[in-house]
Amino acid sequence: MLGTAVSVCSVSALALGPGQLGPAAGVALLQALSSALLMNICIVGINQLYDIEIDRINKPYLPLAAGDFTVGMGRAIVAATGAASLAIGAAAASTPLLATLGGSLALGIAYSTDLPFLRWKRSPVLAAACILAVRAILVQLGFFFHMQLALGSAAPAVTRPIAFATAFMLLFSVVIALFKDVPDVAGDSHAGVRTLSVRLGPQRVFWTCIAILEAAYAGAILVGLQSELLWSRVATTAAHVAMGAVLLWRARRTDLGSPKEISRCYMFTWGLFYAEYLLLPLFR
Repeated sequence: MLGTAVSVCSVSALALGPGQLGPAAGVALLQALSSALLMNICIVGINQLYDIEIDRINKPYLPLAAGDFTVGMGRAIVAATGAASLAIGAAAASTPLLATLGGSLALGIAYSTDLPFLRWKRSPVLAAACILAVRAILVQLGFFFHMQLALGSAAPAVTRPIAFATAFMLLFSVVIALFKDVPDVAGDSHAGVRTLSVRLGPQRVFWTCIAILEAAYAGAILVGLQSELLWSRVATTAAHVAMGAVLLWRARRTDLGSPKEISRCYMFTWGLFYAEYLLLPLFR
């Protein structure tokens, strides 16, 4: 939820030009933020409905796995939040917003639902593709174009900052897709879910994730140095040098024999994910 809120606000800010912060931008942001958060609940709820047995091993604190919610309550929450999200998108009369919400829901269903030709989370490639499509493409371009159209643009246009944001978040989404399974090897293996961490081992996948993130930070530094604005060059370069160094320090301190330690490092990367969205509006 926090990641969704930060990403929607950040990408929407990227679409703003000089003097465009006004009522129209505020309404567009409210539409995007409310519908995105509702859809986030819906998609996560779908995953939990189909992962109850797995979550009883990996994440017993979740409401369905812990018995705090009944399956019927879970289904009602999923249906209500999904319907409300799509209703907001339709009421906004924004094709980019509605396409983003509908596409995210379709991929969420394909990822989690245990039906023929679905349950894509069983396949490392399809699971990663779902997360990449939502986090790296739909979220970046959909909410960016929604804001552009709300501010009166005749047609959506891809700018240099949003192109960088999409490329950077593509790499970050690869890491999220891989890293999320590293601490869950025991439960996934028991349930027959052959994630890449189950196949290759958690240590190899862990360091692959760290290497991808470090490469992303190196790319961000190069892009930041190309800005014509001194403050943008200094801010983006210094921030990404610091984040890359802190990530490497944190990774080296992680005990790869402890699922809890790996989980903490995984949540640390989510902190870096939030921080990146705070930095994106600085790229000019």
